[in-house]
Amino acid sequence: MSEPVTGAITGRTYSGEDWYGDELVDAVYAGCTFSDVDLTEATTRNVVFRECTFHNCRFNSSTHVSTAFIAADFRRCNFFDATLEGCKLDGSVFAECTMRPMKVLGGSWRSVTLRGAHLGGLDLSGLDLRESDLSMSDLTATVLREAKLDGATVRETTLVNADLRGASLAGVDLREASLKDTRLDLPGAVHLAEIYGAVVEP
Repeated sequence: MSEPVTGAITGRTYSGEDWYGDELVDAVYAGCTFSDVDLTEATTRNVVFRECTFHNCRFNSSTHVSTAFIAADFRRCNFFDATLEGCKLDGSVFAECTMRPMKVLGGSWRSVTLRGAHLGGLDLSGLDLRESDLSMSDLTATVLREAKLDGATVRETTLVNADLRGASLAGVDLREASLKDTRLDLPGAVHLAEIYGAVVEP
């Protein structure tokens, strides 16, 4: 079980700990390392993890509300059936993580690195993914309606059957992605036509 947190905890290492079902509220962790920590069914609310490292951690069926993972490093973590509501993950890096199924309700994932991630079928509507790196990720049938994708990198990204209606796409080179049956609204279709060199006139 996790210890009660008062004030900010800085530079601490947690290894092999059992935080199953724990509730963390208004806590601050900075520069901490979490290795093989079990956070299954844990709940965090208004917690800040700043520049923390998470290796081989289990977030299965956990719930995170208005929690911030700023510039965090996630490696080989499992988010199976996790819920992220209004969370900020700006600048975080995910590598070899299980991220589906997962429920994402808004939030900011600006400049997040999700290279090679399997995000197929997730509903990421309204999510702020500006300047994110989605290279080689699988977004098959992913819902990205009203998402902010400005400046995102989509090199070799699979967007087959993805829903991009209402998404902002400024600076996104969709020619680098795999598109088939991808759903676009009129502004998105115009953007795609223009990057292929078409002149769109009213």
